[in-house]
Amino acid sequence: MRWDHAIKDFEHYLRIERGLSENSVVNYILDIERLLKFIENQNIIATPLSIEKEIVQQFIFETAKLVNPRSQSRIISGLKSFFNFLVFENYRETNPMELVESPRIGRKLPDTLSVEEIDLIISKIDLGKPEGERNRAIIETLYGCGLRVSELITLKMSDMFFNEGYISVTGKGDKQRFVPIGDVTKKYINIYKTEVRNHINIQKGHEDTLFLNRRGKGLTRAMIFIIIKRLVEKSGIRKQVSPHTFRHSFATHLLENGADLRAIQLMLGHESITTTEIYMHIDRSHLREVMDNFHPRRG
Repeated sequence: MRWDHAIKDFEHYLRIERGLSENSVVNYILDIERLLKFIENQNIIATPLSIEKEIVQQFIFETAKLVNPRSQSRIISGLKSFFNFLVFENYRETNPMELVESPRIGRKLPDTLSVEEIDLIISKIDLGKPEGERNRAIIETLYGCGLRVSELITLKMSDMFFNEGYISVTGKGDKQRFVPIGDVTKKYINIYKTEVRNHINIQKGHEDTLFLNRRGKGLTRAMIFIIIKRLVEKSGIRKQVSPHTFRHSFATHLLENGADLRAIQLMLGHESITTTEIYMHIDRSHLREVMDNFHPRRG
């Protein structure tokens, strides 16, 4: 079996059977291609079926010199999945990655923004420009609904159920969920729709896309990152802020104000509640207050 055939089969498995997002599939394939490039540079003759553990161990050892532990751990995980797939499909009998251990890494807690910092960032938007109203609506949606950036850029006009108080969100693996939307977020989306979007020459295929660029096409992930980076620089905030920071802030603020963790899990679209529990590590002070206020033996 050639590498290109194995990679193509694995890619099909990730997309169809596991239902992974486009970004996840791309990262898995890049890790395998990184191994393949190493083999070629070392003039090693090895197919996906014949490669032995000594070669992958050498690859991991060399890779560790070039990437941080978190990236190294991701590469190891991706290659383990690839060879597990080959074993599962009866192409191989063993996984050469079995004895390769991932580096120990601490869980990195995400930065969060206070309500005041979010307001400060929004205040730096130039509403005198047409894209100003759009950018305000974007940040209000990221923070007000806790969306991933990929979910934001794929939002459609037909996903807005304002009368019912929800929006329909397409998350990882094309899984859909309904997320409540507050009056403030609805207000700024409506302003953008009526005052800006209605005057854009919308390109074919983007008629239903909510957030558009000046040319009438959907925004890219990179554009959202740039918009936020520039606003954060203007605001003077020294934290590492990305679109995901607003999602973390959404969950953290809900939790700190007494929201149920299970409800937050559903709104974020996490399959496992353990993923949601990362927000429990940010600020535990409110837990003491919950105990003092609600437990029957609080003293």
